[in-house]
Amino acid sequence: MRNPVPRIYFLGDEALVCEIPPPATLEVQRRVWAVAASVRGWDAVREVVPGMNNLTITFDTLAANPDALAAALEAAWRDAEGAEHAAQEGREVEIPVSYGGTAGPDLVAVARHTGFAPADVAARHAAGVYTVFFLGFQPGFAYLGGLDAALHTPRRREPRLAVPAGSVGIGGEQTGIYPAQAPGGWQLIGRTALALFEPARNPPTLLMPGDRVRFVIENINENPVEETHA
Repeated sequence: MRNPVPRIYFLGDEALVCEIPPPATLEVQRRVWAVAASVRGWDAVREVVPGMNNLTITFDTLAANPDALAAALEAAWRDAEGAEHAAQEGREVEIPVSYGGTAGPDLVAVARHTGFAPADVAARHAAGVYTVFFLGFQPGFAYLGGLDAALHTPRRREPRLAVPAGSVGIGGEQTGIYPAQAPGGWQLIGRTALALFEPARNPPTLLMPGDRVRFVIENINENPVEETHA
């Protein structure tokens, strides 16, 4: 879609959402970042939260005219046309990963779903260059765009109660890394020892929107893993 038309709507009395129709692409996400940068300088705006194909802003109801703010947000989207083709400068970050085995207990399941050998799944995953679209779910969790379509795999039917920190997973059309132990339903194909989130670090998150991520294979274990619990 050359110039997607967003849906602008209120979320309660103190928030506005600019929602762009799918698909989620890097071009659309760059435009979201450009609008976010513009909106952050507006009077009465309290918080600006970019998401996947959307942007949410909260505002001071006593200092803003909500309808005028909605119109301004729609105009900001129109004015940002062309930003989707501008390069978003970000760092390139390498993430070393141990694929398969206890580090990636779902590697074999993803291989079975995609029709590749486990080692080929790991190789294809590591061959990609990914872009951080936005952070969410938990502090430091980066939603990455750019996963090879051949690796798209549905989430697990039964989520795990505890996914270890550093786990690299595939969930549908995306791949990502769990910064901390948490419940989760993504297919776990590997794990990294890098800390994605450290409160004492400045900034505390290793990855930021616009960063490019490359996964580096440390080792691959193609043997299936028997798990005693979900």
